[in-house]
Amino acid sequence: MYGQIQKPTAAFIGTSWLALLVGASTYAIGLWNAEMQLNEKGYYFTILLYGLFAAVSLQKSVRDRMEGIKVTGLYFGLCWLSVAICMLLLTIGLWNATLAPSEKGFYAMAFLLSLFGGVAVQKNVRDIALFEASGQSADGGPPRL
Repeated sequence: MYGQIQKPTAAFIGTSWLALLVGASTYAIGLWNAEMQLNEKGYYFTILLYGLFAAVSLQKSVRDRMEGIKVTGLYFGLCWLSVAICMLLLTIGLWNATLAPSEKGFYAMAFLLSLFGGVAVQKNVRDIALFEASGQSADGGPPRL
């Protein structure tokens, strides 16, 4: 079975989308209901969007390298740096926020769930495209004509 391209299961695809939607929506709902200034809400929302972009871009770069597609070291390094910056900015923001510890934990966990969901959805999209390009059938049998 090594070398055979497998399509992600419907359960993993659904769970990935659920993780992304639940993480991002609970984070956004938490911001909407939070008693903080609009500029603070904008700061946290921007970190979420930047984090999602950085994590998906990093996952794509790692996958490109695995598949032999050239990715420059500069771009690869910027992807890693962007993910680290997002985590650092969220940590600094929550550390200095006048929120209850439970609220800080809520935002951190929703953020991490969102990043995981974004990476998993991107992986599934890539796996499905690769599977369909291979021409294999969904049951692992010979290619369909």
